[in-house]
Amino acid sequence: MARKRRKIGEILRKWGRLTDAQLRQAQKVALAQRQRLGEALVDLGHITAEDAAEAIAYQYEMEYVDPTKPDVVDKNALELLPMDFIQKFLVLPLKKEGGKLVVAVHDPMDLELMDNLRFRVNMEVQTAVASKGKINEYIDSLTNASRSQIDEAVRAMSLDLSEDEMAAQAMGTSLDVSIDIDSEQAADQAPVIRLADQIIAEAVEGRASDIHIEPFVDRVRLRYRVDGVCHERDRIPKRTQAALIARFKIMAGMRIEEKRVPQDGRIQKQVGDSLIDFRVSALPAYYGESVVLRILRPESARIGLENLGMRPDTRETFEGIIRRPNGIFLVTGPTGSGKTTTLYTALDLLNRPDRKIITAEDPVEFSFKGMNQCQVNEAIGLSFSRILRAMLRQAPNIILVGEIRDKEVGEVAIQAALTGHLVFSTLHTNDAPSAITRLIDMGIKPFLVASSIQAALAQRLVRLLCPKCKQPDDEPNPRLMRLCGIKAEDLANQKIYKPVGCPKCDNKGYYGREGIYELMLLNSEIRDLAFNRAPLNRIRDAALNAGMRNLLGDAKLKILDGRTDLEEVARITQSEGVIQSEVEEDGLAVA
Repeated sequence: MARKRRKIGEILRKWGRLTDAQLRQAQKVALAQRQRLGEALVDLGHITAEDAAEAIAYQYEMEYVDPTKPDVVDKNALELLPMDFIQKFLVLPLKKEGGKLVVAVHDPMDLELMDNLRFRVNMEVQTAVASKGKINEYIDSLTNASRSQIDEAVRAMSLDLSEDEMAAQAMGTSLDVSIDIDSEQAADQAPVIRLADQIIAEAVEGRASDIHIEPFVDRVRLRYRVDGVCHERDRIPKRTQAALIARFKIMAGMRIEEKRVPQDGRIQKQVGDSLIDFRVSALPAYYGESVVLRILRPESARIGLENLGMRPDTRETFEGIIRRPNGIFLVTGPTGSGKTTTLYTALDLLNRPDRKIITAEDPVEFSFKGMNQCQVNEAIGLSFSRILRAMLRQAPNIILVGEIRDKEVGEVAIQAALTGHLVFSTLHTNDAPSAITRLIDMGIKPFLVASSIQAALAQRLVRLLCPKCKQPDDEPNPRLMRLCGIKAEDLANQKIYKPVGCPKCDNKGYYGREGIYELMLLNSEIRDLAFNRAPLNRIRDAALNAGMRNLLGDAKLKILDGRTDLEEVARITQSEGVIQSEVEEDGLAVA
């Protein structure tokens, strides 16, 4: 007879690792925070993550393992899953026995992961339980990431310093001696300053676009976003939180005493041979301020038209559009899809002494010589619409409006286009045809939209396969092929590739990102449809009939070129609304 499944709280209490009072407190927190009980117990510090994992294993009658111990993980079993999959889902192949693959997971109830695993390895999967921390620790040991400098700074901060002393060092001062906060001696000696500098240097060296410092109840999580995906780097001791966050706020020119409201700031710092800007955001959260540093590399705004990832026919059309004397050119896509890079690349190409360029941005991310760049400041009434109206009195040739957010800004931008200016701007829409319907939905008159818009470009960013370690995918997933619009005949004389992982790409299998594009030119038919408020599907069909290649079609060509893979395109497809009508007709769910 099967054993009745006990609750995790009862198990831990029976083992003597939890008191009744601690259990009641955790149950209240779990209910209020909508957490699992085990997570609440760990966050409150009543048990360790290993205690929780051991109890979950007992609860589900599974083996509990510690992958960091010798001989627990068979290196041959590791080869059955790519490192990117292991890192993404925190799953560790332990061994292969009797036609089964034994894997360590931190959540045995993740049934979707189990299905993906069985499909991926094409064999039965048996699960064991390990804590998330131990799985991460083992993965980190595989990537050979150097932790010595950050760990040394963390240890130095944690040895003998009080919280007051650490806060003083964050400001470049000591408790007993007042010194200049920019003192080179303090910068060389204070552990918190060394820690902040090492975090920045490591993130820049590792090609990160963002640094995330996130406080929790008993730790501070450090994550880097690389090629659009967050990777956990370290858990910094909780007692260093105040000093580290204070240090970044001081560097960014924020008020360190203000912890109740969001703040924004900037840092300019020499890292290696480059002078790099960082846009800093501090957001009050439940366990302290969450700080994010966006890394603004000067070269990322001037990558050149040839490096955007456009196919030759798209690039030729794009260059022709941006050289027109007037009209509106819109770039669409969600946050983080590379819209700003595309527009900056276009402006950099057009930035010549005989042209006057004015921009209205929120915020100004990169500074360009020869351009008049204006920072939106809603707090003093300096809005997009106000800057845009003032721009027109300065007789510009080219105008960039960071984003068309409402009817007022849209109407002023259209009037500028109709009076002889070339206007660039962005919209948050899923595809290029939606730009037309979005403007009309804002309340802008259809005849103005139809007469002023020259073209709309939709885009996303996909990760590129590491050229050093990518390998042919001899057995591509049929479902992913259908989702990406690839048929068997497409592979008759062509190979597609998959990620593997090597030191060059930090065992991720990907190195860098590139755009996929959907460029819609407004011809007479599309203008007529816009004028008559035609539904989106008719505008999209007219654009496709006129030769527009949609986003998934462009991504398909990148797969066939060996630049990216099926899984990456499927990830973008599912998470960011890149939908192809043929895929929808096949009955595939695209969430």
